[in-house]
Amino acid sequence: MEKTFIMIKPDGVQRGLVGEIIGRFERKGFTLVALKQLAVSRELAEKHYDVHRDKPFFGGLVEFIISSPVVAMVWQGEGAIASARKLIGATNPLSAEPGTIRGDYGITIGRNIIHGSDAPETAQSEIALWFGEGEVSEWEPTLKEWLYE
Repeated sequence: MEKTFIMIKPDGVQRGLVGEIIGRFERKGFTLVALKQLAVSRELAEKHYDVHRDKPFFGGLVEFIISSPVVAMVWQGEGAIASARKLIGATNPLSAEPGTIRGDYGITIGRNIIHGSDAPETAQSEIALWFGEGEVSEWEPTLKEWLYE
């Protein structure tokens, strides 16, 4: 089963959207295998956004992500990465379809509620960055037979 990293950003936490977002992933049929709320250190934020280090918005990304707690999660399921990206919606909430998390709750690109891995390699590195040894549970829900052939 594929795993993906999902983070509810400070604006999603502050707006009380954690339960709603978790519920959407659960109703989709994904399995939550890791979850924690944390205040992000500057070091972790800079590592997470390292791909953007040379871009003018890097500093703003780091400052925002350390401004308030986030909820970091790992979800598992067939096609989890692509499916999660569809649930999340376009990066710019103004372009996100209604029914997606960003389409329903996002207002601006700088406050777009949620982050999700964009590829298997990214998911693997983000999970390793945010979760240590033994923090990701390996388990199968009893409803698996009702989700997959």
